Amino acid sequence: MSVLFLSQRFWYRALWRVTGHWGRTTLRVGVRLLYLCGWLLIIATLADNIRQDHGRLLPDHSPVTAFAGLWFVSALCGYLAIKLVHAIEWLWHRFYKPVPQDAAKLPAHRIDLEDIVPDPSRRTFFRTASVVAGAAPFLGVMYGFAAERLRYELRRIEIPLNNLPTQLDGMQIVQLSDIHLSAYMTRESVRRAVDMANEVGADLAVVTGDLITGMHDSMWDCVEEVRQLRAPLGVYGCNGNHEIYARAEDLAERLYQQAGMKLLRRENAIIHYKGAQLNLIGVDYQRERTPSGRKQQMLPNFEPLVRRDMPNILLSHNPNTFNRAAELGIELSLAGHTHGGQVQVEILDVSLSPARFITDYIAGLYHRPLLMPDQPKRMGETIKLMPNAPNGLAALYVNRGLGTVGAPVRLGAPPEITHIVLRRV
Repeated sequence: MSVLFLSQRFWYRALWRVTGHWGRTTLRVGVRLLYLCGWLLIIATLADNIRQDHGRLLPDHSPVTAFAGLWFVSALCGYLAIKLVHAIEWLWHRFYKPVPQDAAKLPAHRIDLEDIVPDPSRRTFFRTASVVAGAAPFLGVMYGFAAERLRYELRRIEIPLNNLPTQLDGMQIVQLSDIHLSAYMTRESVRRAVDMANEVGADLAVVTGDLITGMHDSMWDCVEEVRQLRAPLGVYGCNGNHEIYARAEDLAERLYQQAGMKLLRRENAIIHYKGAQLNLIGVDYQRERTPSGRKQQMLPNFEPLVRRDMPNILLSHNPNTFNRAAELGIELSLAGHTHGGQVQVEILDVSLSPARFITDYIAGLYHRPLLMPDQPKRMGETIKLMPNAPNGLAALYVNRGLGTVGAPVRLGAPPEITHIVLRRV
């Protein structure tokens, strides 16, 4: 919070300093008043979002909310980028002492500190770097908001599964996740994603949590769009953490049922396909720690839901259940939650993503040995130690989701609709 406050103070002082040199009083005062009015509007929006359902001043999908999120993220990133340039400049002047060109001809005791003059070109370079560093986050955020956030990607992936019956080879599943109907995600946007999913012609459709963002968002509106999914074997889903925040877990289950869909809450459904069967399991969002902060086991007492006579597919919003699911013998887990980090930057072939702080499973396909007790090792290390696991490998697919949280921005992690094809090993 302190860094957020400092970033806002920085831009406030910068605006006052820049406009102080403007000759026209009306222009200077007008820009400052516009800035202050914008700030008052943002404060009113934040206060309005804290209020309960009754007595709200702004509509649920007010563009002011989107503007507030864009401004806070841009201002914070721009502030940190400028401070980084200033830190590099300070280190340069601290450890690099420029010496006059003719200093080599003079004895060391004859060099006067007054002869050491800062390099004007160096000063210009750091000033330019500060301007570029401050402007880049604003430009990036605007691109992520206006372009990449709306560039839905239909991704097809074939996933080989251990012990998959011949009849299930080629079965197709379409997955949506993290819709987050909110001020940033309209019903029209959800409808576009549903239409793209229907074009796949999948046998089964699943939605892995986070239909809405907060208690002010309409669960009914989102379910009305999701119910347009078309799949012969049905539409199934699970709750995410934002259903918990919105206190809408029971409401989501009820609306799913009314729409002819099924929300799986620590329960399973047997799916029949071409004479074979698979066990589809769903759970509410699984917390890794108790309210007191103690680490707890996910998927506790889950064994009765897992079948040994048919393949198992788990719908779990949190991808961190994968280790426990593989240990229990669940062949495939489908998850979301991470949004692919929303912002992912690749530097020297290394992907940097905020999601790295909460999980090793950011986006895409992962594998882990089946029926092996969870080890205090990273997933990649486990695979290297056991490339030919005796019981085969479990698979996890993490969908990048459709919506956003915090700022309505995506960079390097576009929204995703996943077309999964099951393959026999």
